[in-house]
Amino acid sequence: METLGFVCSGRFLALNSYENRVYQVGIEDTAPLVVKFYRPARWSDAAILEEHDFALQLAAAEIPVVAPLSHEGRTLHTHGPFRFAVYPNRGGRAPDLDDLPFLRQLGRFVGRIHALGETQEFAHRPGVDLASYGVASRDFLLSSGCIPADLETAYTSLCEHLFVAIEACYAHAGDVSRLRVHGDFHPSNVLVRDDELHIVDLDDTRTGPAVQDLWMFLSGDRTEQTPQLAELLEGYCEFRAFDARELHLVEALRTLRIMHYAAWLARRWEDPAFQIAFPWFNSQRYWEQHVLALREQVALMQEEPLQWRP
Repeated sequence: METLGFVCSGRFLALNSYENRVYQVGIEDTAPLVVKFYRPARWSDAAILEEHDFALQLAAAEIPVVAPLSHEGRTLHTHGPFRFAVYPNRGGRAPDLDDLPFLRQLGRFVGRIHALGETQEFAHRPGVDLASYGVASRDFLLSSGCIPADLETAYTSLCEHLFVAIEACYAHAGDVSRLRVHGDFHPSNVLVRDDELHIVDLDDTRTGPAVQDLWMFLSGDRTEQTPQLAELLEGYCEFRAFDARELHLVEALRTLRIMHYAAWLARRWEDPAFQIAFPWFNSQRYWEQHVLALREQVALMQEEPLQWRP
């Protein structure tokens, strides 16, 4: 931090992050800052800069995304082998997803993010799709030795059924638009303080369907999700039209996220922080539950999608 001209106070706090290393650093005579050190070899410099540029574009449009600070025209910095970025400190609590007016407000922000997101394309970041989230996850898990031997055959066979069901969901949705999306937009990446809302952590921003940034805010059973969806899309459509065919993708995207999450843990398992935070990951019980959850997804993908009328 001091190589960038900041005078640190000595106050130092590790923040909750597993993919990268994130710290709140005290700065003399002013508010603390947040510093994110990027995990080596995960993203190229070009991919990180695309994330930064997208965040800066959103912030310039007065969308409450926490964007990196620029120093001498640069947002990505190095010190020795480490790459890092500096952010303003924005705290807050988790949102109340039972608050329907809040969901409408959130929908407005997502609509604005996507209206800007579709004006350009990523050149260096992957997509949210079957290949990267599904096939790559399956292949890595089967080669990693993480899956117990007595479950490997069941898992392999199950994946074939899952992929067929996912492809059917995409076929029902048709040729939907793909645009720059947050990619990892879940309640923990929205912070609320008083009347202010902050959207954080675009580290996983990718190209994908618009519904990718909406479905993770739906909770409960179908009767509970339907009014939540209506509020989200009521706000969303104030700034961008939503293609209702994308609702065919909700359970397919949930399935891909379940698979991607397991592979993400497996890829990071040699990191001591992961073994401390996720001690259950390499247990027989975890993998039995994982296979059961995926079997349930096969059935869910065959159900009619949530209904919404603009």
